[in-house]
Amino acid sequence: MADPSSYRPKPGQIPDSPGVYKFRDEHGRVIYVGKAKSLRQRLSSYFQDLANLHPRTRTMVTTAAAVEWTVVSTEVEALQLEYSWIKEFDPRFNVKYRDDKSYPSLAVTLNEEFPRVQVMRGPKKKGVRYFGPYAHAWAIRETVDLMLRVFPVRTCSAGVFKRSAQIGRPCLLGYIGKCSAPCVGRVTADEHRELAEEFCDFMAGRTGAYLRRLEQRMQEAAEDMEYEKAARLRDDIGALKRAMEKNAVVLADATDADLIAVAEDELEAAVQIFHVRGGRVRGQRGWVTDKVEAVDTADLVEHALQQLYGEERGDAVPKEVLVPAVPEPAEPVAQWLSERRGSRVDLRIPQRGDKKDLMTTVQRNAQQALALHKTKRASDLTTRSRALEEIAGALELDSAPLRIECFDISHLQGDDVVASMVVFEDGLARKSEYRRFQIKSFAGQDDVRSMHEVVGRRFRRYLQEKQRTGEWEEEPREEPAAGEPPADGLAPGEPLADGPAPEAPALAAEAPALAPDDTEESSGPLDDSGRPKRFAYPPQLVVVDGGQPQVAAAQRALSELGIDDVAVCGLAKRLEEVWVPGEDDPVVLPRSSEGLYLLQRIRDEAHRFAITYQRSKRAKSLRSGPLDAVPGLGESRKQALLKHFGSLKRLRAATIEQICEVPGVGRKTAETVAAALTRAAPAAPAVNTATGEIIEDEAANAAPSANRGTRS
Repeated sequence: MADPSSYRPKPGQIPDSPGVYKFRDEHGRVIYVGKAKSLRQRLSSYFQDLANLHPRTRTMVTTAAAVEWTVVSTEVEALQLEYSWIKEFDPRFNVKYRDDKSYPSLAVTLNEEFPRVQVMRGPKKKGVRYFGPYAHAWAIRETVDLMLRVFPVRTCSAGVFKRSAQIGRPCLLGYIGKCSAPCVGRVTADEHRELAEEFCDFMAGRTGAYLRRLEQRMQEAAEDMEYEKAARLRDDIGALKRAMEKNAVVLADATDADLIAVAEDELEAAVQIFHVRGGRVRGQRGWVTDKVEAVDTADLVEHALQQLYGEERGDAVPKEVLVPAVPEPAEPVAQWLSERRGSRVDLRIPQRGDKKDLMTTVQRNAQQALALHKTKRASDLTTRSRALEEIAGALELDSAPLRIECFDISHLQGDDVVASMVVFEDGLARKSEYRRFQIKSFAGQDDVRSMHEVVGRRFRRYLQEKQRTGEWEEEPREEPAAGEPPADGLAPGEPLADGPAPEAPALAAEAPALAPDDTEESSGPLDDSGRPKRFAYPPQLVVVDGGQPQVAAAQRALSELGIDDVAVCGLAKRLEEVWVPGEDDPVVLPRSSEGLYLLQRIRDEAHRFAITYQRSKRAKSLRSGPLDAVPGLGESRKQALLKHFGSLKRLRAATIEQICEVPGVGRKTAETVAAALTRAAPAAPAVNTATGEIIEDEAANAAPSANRGTRS
């Protein structure tokens, strides 16, 4: 590992002007290329205290052994030179987007004497007109098949064309009218080229004028009583309209634009591009990249623009490029795009209307692409095995942790504090084993204390299961003095979660709380009643979302219960550092480590599960009202009361005898309802924000069925 100070340029040696710089390793290989508006300011930022650098930047500067730079006159030149060097040297620390497949395009070979329509992949060739790219080759062939009826352009290979010319007989497409058969001289080269150019114009979006021309010719043929010709033109119009329907209009005014969206996490990013030509989506492509360098969304967009338009000229660069974040500064990038197009290109973020709505669709595609990429990566058995082995090696475990449980705390400014526990077995999520907790031993926000409580409750249930089956003999524990809370912070016999307990209160288990899309039943071993054992299996590794304090709290909870065969670690979000108990320094896994990726995925899943539960509790509390606190009053009778009186205000003013008039409500229930409404504080009067006057209308207190339980 090199010391950056060993190759740091001398003060004043770096020019204060735009330029491009390269970092080289000890073997002379270029490992990073960057550009800067001021080389002096940018390069100086790399040679500061290593502790202040981003982990990926720190790895790069300690891998490098030399730095060199080239001064340019403008930032646009810097952008162009950076792209050229990245393409030439392929630096390992630069963001490089990679396709998971080669996207096909519809190509018209205008560079040939008799242009040919075909599906093409790979690099673009000079003199060939491209449309797309498309997600599937079959979509291109379906469109071409419809359009050949109107534009019978050659689609055969050079060999077939040459053989047909030799024997003087066209291929099958020539006989059925889907080729003008230039091979046998049915049309001249100029006539065939005119057909190919009309085909290109139609694909480029200039459809309205051509359809109107065909409709006029159809009407003229009908007036001249040439009904067969009119019928043929009618069928041609129908074929073109069906081809157009495959690409619905998404933007008005025949807009030409590319929309770029980015979905990212700490390690990877996915980019999706929609190509809109003539107001219709003409193509789509996507890339995925590892975030090797410290980049934000704007940097990812800039790299995507370089890769997308670095080899393009003319109309291949659209008039508008819509992005989720504009690179800073934006002027050089916009000027670079304009130079490649030959006219002005607008680079901006859509703010409203159809373009913003379409950008939302592109963003959703990017998120799905990133999720699919992660799923494919996680589903690989070899990758999962390597990830578990890397975790075992980094944490010095005796064996790979086949069962990992992760805990996370979630709250909203200290209210509705909840926790989640997710389970991964053999590197895969086991959703039927997920659990969720409510923090009960204290009120307010304290993530460390919450983590101690949750881990303690989970493993206390594990010990109870072991005691019940005779597999664990717990040493006698000293009972607390009268009036003192127990050591674990829970009152004797307190249930561990909400809902009815399947056993005695002291053994109440957490509700399964499956994810919304999960239908799997718990498949663990069964107890005497036929229900699955809960918390019956201990994990080999407990992961907590947090740093040293949370790890220490989890370890303390295990130690208090006498459990010493379960490893604990924490994953801190900021720098993705792995913390272990009793260590002052974190375990730093390599950025490319599959073990780090697996830990991150487990942590993110625990966070998702916790925040989903917290939001559902929050929404439930906002919808609750005084009637929800009445014991024995179900939804049906609440609805009946609100329907009978029309509002909570009228219900509160009613006597017990009047409440008893509601069907299904007896005197005892009526007294309970009246008492609950009396204890509930009345709502503040409604105020008209425009005039400031208090609204006394009964409608303000109405509680329709859709808003049952409104606070009053």
